[in-house]
Order: sequence, then C-alpha cells, then structure tokens
Amino acid sequence: FSLNRKKMNLKSERRGIHVDQSELLCKKGCGYYGNPAWQGFCSKCWREEYHKARQKQIQEDWELAERLQREEEEAYASSQSTQGAQSLTFSKFEEKKTNEKTRKVTTVKKFFTASSRAGAKKDIQEAKAPSPSINRQASIETDRVSKDFIEFLKTYHKPGQDIYKQCKLFLDTMNHKRDLSIEEQSECAQDFYQNVADKLQTRWKVPPEKVEKAMDQIEKYIMTRQYKYVFCPETTDDEKKDLAVQKRIRALHWVTPQMLCVPVNEEIPEVSDMVVKAITDIIEMDSKRVPRDKLACITKCSKHIFNAIKITKNEPASADDFLPTLIYIVLKGNPPRLQSNIQYITRFCNPSRLMTGEDGYYFTNLCCAVAFIEKLDAQSLNLSQEDFDRFMTGQTSPKKQESDSFSPDVCLGVKQMCKSLDLLSQLNERQERIVSEAKKLEKDLIDWTDGITKEVEDIVEKYPLEIKPKSQALAAIDSENVENDKLPPPLQPQVYAG
Repeated sequence: FSLNRKKMNLKSERRGIHVDQSELLCKKGCGYYGNPAWQGFCSKCWREEYHKARQKQIQEDWELAERLQREEEEAYASSQSTQGAQSLTFSKFEEKKTNEKTRKVTTVKKFFTASSRAGAKKDIQEAKAPSPSINRQASIETDRVSKDFIEFLKTYHKPGQDIYKQCKLFLDTMNHKRDLSIEEQSECAQDFYQNVADKLQTRWKVPPEKVEKAMDQIEKYIMTRQYKYVFCPETTDDEKKDLAVQKRIRALHWVTPQMLCVPVNEEIPEVSDMVVKAITDIIEMDSKRVPRDKLACITKCSKHIFNAIKITKNEPASADDFLPTLIYIVLKGNPPRLQSNIQYITRFCNPSRLMTGEDGYYFTNLCCAVAFIEKLDAQSLNLSQEDFDRFMTGQTSPKKQESDSFSPDVCLGVKQMCKSLDLLSQLNERQERIVSEAKKLEKDLIDWTDGITKEVEDIVEKYPLEIKPKSQALAAIDSENVENDKLPPPLQPQVYAG
C-alpha cells in the first residue's frame, strides 16, 4: 500500500509541475516562443497587439474629444446669456484638446516612424557640441566594448560606418528620452533592432550569418552604455518584485527534491558538481550587463542541469525532468534581482534570440519556473494544507524527523558516522539482494539444463534409433549375369588385323 501510495504521490507531483511544451509557444500560433511578460505572445505578436491597443486608445481619445466638443458647442448655442463664460471655457477646452492630440500623435510618431530629419539635426548638434554621454567618464568596460565594436565594424567597411552612425544616433536619442516610461524605451530599442537588421539584409546586402554577428555586437555596444539607465529603473516596480520573489524563495527553503520529483541524485559527486555549477551560472547572470550574456548564463545553467539528470538516470533527460530540476535550482540558489534580470532581457534583448533557438527555450522555461514558484501551493507539492502552512511558517520541517534522532549537542562527526552506518546498512541489504538474485539465476540455469536434457531423452525414447544391416554390394555392370539367361553375354574385345 505504501509503495502504491508513493507512486500516486509521484504522479501527482509530476502533474502539478508538468508544463506542456505547446504552452511555451506563442498563444497566437506563430510557432515562436511566448513569454509571460508579453501575456503569452512572442515578441513580434506582442508588439502587434501593443500597437493595436495604442491605436485603439488614441482613437478613443479622439472620439472622446469630439464628443466633448459637440457637447460644448450645444451648450454654447443654447445659452446666450452666458456667452462670454462659455466662450472662455470652450477656448480653454480647445487649447487643452489640441495639446493632448499633439502630444499623443508626437509620442506615437517618434516610436513607429523613421526620424531622418531629426537625425540630421542631431548630427549638426553633435558636430557643434560633444554628446553628454561622451563628457561622462566612461567605465573601463564601456571603453573596452566601444573599442571592440569599432574594430569589429572595420571588417564591414562602408556598412560598418553607417552602423556606427545609427548606433550613435540611437544612443543620443535615448539620452533625450529618459523621461519616458521603460516600456516606451523598450519599444524604441526593439524598433532600432528591427530597422538595423532590415537595413543589413536589404540595403547593405550582408549575409545572414554576418547579420547575426553584427546584431550581437550592436546589442552589446548599446546596452553596455545604457545598462545603468534601463536596468531596474526607479520608475518601475521591478525592485519590489525582486524582494517579493526573494522573500518567497526564502519561505520555501524546506522544499525537497522529492517533493518536486527532481530526478537528480546529489550523492553522486559528478551530479553534485553539476548542481553547484548550475547554481553558480544562474547567480552569475546578475553580474552581466548585456542581455545576450545574461541569456548565456541561463543556457549554461540549463545544460548543467541536463548533464546532472543524464548522469543520475544514465539516459538523456526529457523536458518533464528539466523543468522541476530548474525550479529546484532556482529555489536552492535564490538568484539576486531575478525579476529585474528577466524584465531587462525581455525589454532590451534582440527579439530573435527570445523567439527561437535554445536561448529562447531555456529563457521561457525560466519564466515558467519563476511563475510556478510564485503560485506554488500545497496541491502542487501533494501536501495537505495544514502541513504546507506549518512548513511555510517554520513550525516544522520535512527534515525534522532526521534531526530528532540526534540530540542538539551531538557533534557533526557523530551525525556523519550515523549516516555512514545507515548507508552501509543499505549497501548490505543491496548486497544480500544481489546474492539472492544470483543464486536464483544459478538455480534457473540448472533447471533449464535439466529440462533440455529430459526433453532430448524423451525424444530419443519416442523415436529410437534403428541400425539396419549393411546392404549387398552391387554387381559390376559388365559382370556375368547368371540369374537372367535372357540377357546377351557381355562383349568381348576383338583384335583387328587391319
């Protein structure tokens, strides 16, 4: 009964953590990976939906303004006695409505239309006065990235000069848009990525493999310089989310690998090393400044997880094994500023990396893991609500039974010795089981040999071997046939005298 109950528990745990691979894709059905930050859409579909929502909001604002204008005109026509006051009110409303329309239209245009005229004007200003970003004391890393970027663009010759000019123009534009929301700055960056990629392919005829390398270098250059302004800005609640997730993970410190059905045995030294490397990689993500480098940390962490599962199970890991293990790694590592890093990657990473490829797959799984941790409850771990509440409040722990067998003043060496004795006892039971199975195999082999021998004897007894007497030799064909006189005598050789 206990074994069947354990199997049922494992099935329940698997069902609570399992995420169908189709759920990782964009819910619009385009085939790319979706993202919880984009409400399940991929980057491309999310931008389309975002633009539609903004256009709809602008249209509603215009309709509201026109309706208010009609109401004001009707009130003006029906009330002649208060003509002066109504005229003043209507004038103020007209001025407010015009300013509102101009602000909204300008905001939309500066994100979704090319600004070549503004770019030319900014080039003139740049020639007259140095950019504020140049006057700022650049860090060592920023200087190194800038030099590497210039050296990289030299291999592109004329397109490289245009790329550098576009990047400088974008950085100057972003410096003047610091008062905008982080979502609007993100839209600006995504538009820039798309425009540069299109120009590399169509105008400058750059091969696809070189386009990808160029986009990686462009992202590294611009995001290294913009990192301090767009990572976890004060205008967002990213820091608040970071603290909430960190507090949530600390409260879940009692969750064991068995509860999550994690197929990883940390008693194996190689597996333990892989787990430590995976935790190190996911923590190291916060030290990177470029979205692509942060994604690389997630990918390395995921590959270490797959290796740990493969060593434990002695077979390749599946997607159902990977996600619970990733959740366990996040709970055990508690990465700093986890939500800020996810939001930063979502907003400013080259969208092609999040939509396809292994980076996009592992990042989507990380988002699912964080979402699972935030919503984790008693049913997800196949626990009763009472036990879950006691574990969360710290009243008890799943490992309390192990600690109860030792008094508080027992030294660590004695505890380790007891664990070793318990392990030896388990090994002894395993050895006895192996010996018993070996004896059973030996008996089966003897029984099989005896059975085959008996079958052969039965067949021989049923069909005995009869030895017939030797038959007489046949007579030569030219010998005299004494038994049959009707045959002519054999031919005799004759001498021919010529």
